[in-house]
Amino acid sequence: MTQENLTSSGRDESKRTPTLRLEGPQGAQATFGLHGAQLLSWTPSACATERLFLSGASRYGDGQSIRGGIPVIFPQFANRGPLPKHGLARTRSWTLLGQAPACARLELRDDAHTRAMWPQAFRLLLDVALSERALTVSLRVENPGHSAFEFTAALHTYLRVADIAQVRLHGLGGGYYLDATRDFAACRQDEAELRFGAELDRVYPDAPRELRVDDGPCRTLVHSDGFADAVIWNPGATKAAALDDMEPGGERRMLCVEAAQAQRAIRLAPGEHWQGSQTLIATD
Repeated sequence: MTQENLTSSGRDESKRTPTLRLEGPQGAQATFGLHGAQLLSWTPSACATERLFLSGASRYGDGQSIRGGIPVIFPQFANRGPLPKHGLARTRSWTLLGQAPACARLELRDDAHTRAMWPQAFRLLLDVALSERALTVSLRVENPGHSAFEFTAALHTYLRVADIAQVRLHGLGGGYYLDATRDFAACRQDEAELRFGAELDRVYPDAPRELRVDDGPCRTLVHSDGFADAVIWNPGATKAAALDDMEPGGERRMLCVEAAQAQRAIRLAPGEHWQGSQTLIATD
């Protein structure tokens, strides 16, 4: 594992984010930052193409959220609660507990800053494992305190695509979803494959464990365990233009397929833990 620096294109280059690189078999690579324990890049050996989207206009630094990669959402999904959007884990600096060429473990514990926002004792562990064709990210939530707490969470995965208009997402046909663009109205997806154009923002409760993203010659299986839901998001051109950390035209090159626990909160008693994971598999 080697240490590098990642800078945001078009921004002050004195503001840098330290990153670490994983090196898997047959040339597979992944990069993550200690800020937010965020995966920023993944290139499987099966395909020399970058598979995670990272906006060139992303903001970096303490308290900032990075637009792209795989942000860790905890303990609140979106704006569905009193905390800042998507909670506090993605904007905090994590501690690297262990590393090997193709895997790493990171930790985040509560401190005075987090308790000022959310008065709970917690411990998060993020495990990253890289193989020839797959990237697995596992999130473990522990309650080391003396009182129970509830949380929602997600691995907010931004997949990089060649052209969102040509992407097809399989596995959600026939299921129902909550449409965030219509105040979370309950709807049914009748079409077998999901296509994209205008803004799309959906929560699929109790989603299938495996979805497939077809992007021209690139095909990615998205498998989840522990997380009950799937979140699918693309901002569309109009909303993307209003995001100051989205590069021009970036919405055409990204699709969020997220393993999430968004609809029903998890309750942890003192001493209990919960774990969920997402595996991305390049099958092209």
